Amino acid sequence: MNQLITGKFIAQKRKEKNLTQEQLAEKLGVSNKTISKWETGKCMPDYGVVKSLCEELEMTVAELMDGEEAEEKSVRAYDDEQIMDLLRRTQELEKQKNLLYGILLIVMGIALLAFPHILGLGGSRVEDFFSGLFWGMSIAEMLVGVYVLGRSLSG
Repeated sequence: MNQLITGKFIAQKRKEKNLTQEQLAEKLGVSNKTISKWETGKCMPDYGVVKSLCEELEMTVAELMDGEEAEEKSVRAYDDEQIMDLLRRTQELEKQKNLLYGILLIVMGIALLAFPHILGLGGSRVEDFFSGLFWGMSIAEMLVGVYVLGRSLSG
């Protein structure tokens, strides 16, 4: 599956139906920027809108994934339901991966926060500098972790 080819196929089918990006977006309940991202290959449609998109543009899920219309006598190894199940699972795994990244960043930030104490840093100006540097890096890492965690839980 090539996002760019799929995106061009979405644009082609939308234009065949004489729809603007805004009109298609309205029908699907997404923004016109989302349609633009699909059509330029920057991202793929979310699992939740794939069926609606396919119905609106009169294509199968397999055709969407292939980025081209299926030939008349072509045989598919998977039907639309199986492809939708794979899409759902893939998006769930992606969400779990991002969740783990967020947790890992927070744990690493906490560990980095303890690092100057383990090394016994502090006392001289240089040691205080490195202690403060580790402290700042750990706080930044934990904040990034919280951000990643928040994004994965809200998406």
